[in-house]
Amino acid sequence: MMIRNLNDIAGLSVTIMGLGLNGGGLASARFFAEHGAKEVIVTDMKTEEELAPSVEELQQYPNVRFALGGHNIEDFRTADMVIKNPGVKLEGNPYLAAAHCIETDISIFLQLSDAPVLAVTGSKGKSSTVSALYYGLQQCGIRAFLGGNITVSPLTFLTETHADTPVVLELSSWQLGDLAHRPQLKPKIALITHIMPDHQNWYGSMERYVADKKIIYHNQDKTDYTICNYDDGWGKVFAQETAGQVFWYSTHPLPPNLTGAWIASDGSARIRLTPGDDRLLLPSRITVPGAALKQNVMAASLALALYGADLQQIPSVMKSYGGIPHRLEFFYETEHFKFYNDSAATIPEAAAAAVNAFEKPVILITGGTDKKLDFTALAPELKKAKALFLLAGTGTDKLIPLLQAQRTPYFGPFQDLSTLLEAVRRECEPALQNNNAAAKEIVVFSPGATSFGMFKNEFDRGLRFKEAVRQCWPNV
Repeated sequence: MMIRNLNDIAGLSVTIMGLGLNGGGLASARFFAEHGAKEVIVTDMKTEEELAPSVEELQQYPNVRFALGGHNIEDFRTADMVIKNPGVKLEGNPYLAAAHCIETDISIFLQLSDAPVLAVTGSKGKSSTVSALYYGLQQCGIRAFLGGNITVSPLTFLTETHADTPVVLELSSWQLGDLAHRPQLKPKIALITHIMPDHQNWYGSMERYVADKKIIYHNQDKTDYTICNYDDGWGKVFAQETAGQVFWYSTHPLPPNLTGAWIASDGSARIRLTPGDDRLLLPSRITVPGAALKQNVMAASLALALYGADLQQIPSVMKSYGGIPHRLEFFYETEHFKFYNDSAATIPEAAAAAVNAFEKPVILITGGTDKKLDFTALAPELKKAKALFLLAGTGTDKLIPLLQAQRTPYFGPFQDLSTLLEAVRRECEPALQNNNAAAKEIVVFSPGATSFGMFKNEFDRGLRFKEAVRQCWPNV
């Protein structure tokens, strides 16, 4: 069923599968309720108590009905349309099998908006990249919107978009998988960050995982741009397949015949939009810490230039980009410590990047729930930490034997953040007091694992870490 304009919503019966607490289901329910749907059925396996904040926001709509704590197949069979949460698998799902029409908030947005889309996917760095791109567009005087996997549904700003308001979309592999075989996703710019093993408990193989990533450029043509990572073997596969114009980004100078952006020997970023014309893209020092975030800002700056922003303005604008919550986010400091929240690091490689993001060894807090990932590459990097504190979880259980084998000392594992932070204070603060250290130690929370069990999600995990830090070191 195709929705061509908002009037097509009037009179529809719509089932929202997956209300959640992070925006997508809530935004979809509100959108259809406000635009004349006859009935909006909100169903979720979680209970009303668990979803209380989202339920409360929808109580004002008389055409919303809740079916929480489980699904009723009739709510799917009789609906004109089912809006599926990206985290719900289509395969083998009896409820979705009964539906006549399955859409997502992203697919509905793409059907109804004629805004140019600047889409970003990848394994890590997506949120930092889209946030930097959105920041750059705004600072360059271009009215833009940001949504997608970054927990803002594009349905919340749909009616404000038009043909000259670019929309930056962060798209997960799940969101892209839901758009397979649909013509609506045709990004003006498709940017693919570094590909690493992720969600293997969902996909079962890298090939299936990457196949969903490739959907980002399936409908592009030669009027569009595809930005690929030159340092990533998958980037070269994407470049061969896309019909868009290929631009590269790299941590090393690009071959002279290629166009794109790279980190120069002095730490600055250079850009080449046409062969032989190399220019400054970023200064050597920018606000966000670490090589990984700098690479993300560089990729976003390249996309900004391709969209048509003033190339002379970009270096000064993007130098000041300060990052986003849960991605090496500096949020608190005491007399002896500076605290960074990197809770969005849900794979081992991201935690390894956090260890190497600073100019001095860090006190690292890591560990969490396993999602069938390999911690072998992370373990050697943890030798570089000044002190290592482990949060309990099945991923931590896999990591500990690796640490023991290489004789890397660690504290824990701890069953909660408060106990862990008290250990940080007990083990690290006395030495700083005795030495009268002038330079503050850097404490980084970078789990390198998922958050299931102890936390609702990585955002809840990050918020609770920040709260626990402030409770452990109050009034500073």
